[in-house]
Amino acid sequence: MAMPESRFLQLAASRRSIRKYKDTPVERAKLDLCLEAARMAPSACNAQPCRFLVIDEPALKKKFCAAVFGGVYAACKFAAAAPAMVAVLSDTGKVSAWLGNQMQDTNFRLVDIGIAAEHFVLEAAEQGLGTCWLGWFNAKAGAKALGLKPGGRIEVLLSVGYPDESPAPRRRKKTEDFSSYNKI
Repeated sequence: MAMPESRFLQLAASRRSIRKYKDTPVERAKLDLCLEAARMAPSACNAQPCRFLVIDEPALKKKFCAAVFGGVYAACKFAAAAPAMVAVLSDTGKVSAWLGNQMQDTNFRLVDIGIAAEHFVLEAAEQGLGTCWLGWFNAKAGAKALGLKPGGRIEVLLSVGYPDESPAPRRRKKTEDFSSYNKI
């Protein structure tokens, strides 16, 4: 059966993790669109449990990247070449979301952060920007470099910029290899 055409599927298929960036600043108008997309993301109990901190001032970005990509985290230092970094921070959620976490044994705050960050990176792709979703970084050193209050936590980093590479297409499972209707 042929799949109907979908602009969203074309966008999702074209998005790649970018590890090489041009030295071109990212326009705030484009970053604002990405932030708006993240703001529109659904969240459990509408808790909206995250904040997005865009770091595009060169001196602060250099200090921040030196902190988060040092030592054992150096494998991700390529991201420091991106003109902007986005720190996705945890925020306190609603009691109802916390209760759901306990009853379902699921951290909905992290699920919600993932949805919002994915909205951000998909809008970035729509704007012609490249991103890389980073989970390997020194979160404590990053929080200190940014002057976060005690308990402030960076959950995800996103590098953002104009791609200076064309990564190969990703291999994906066939739809029928990971899904079914009405039975396993």
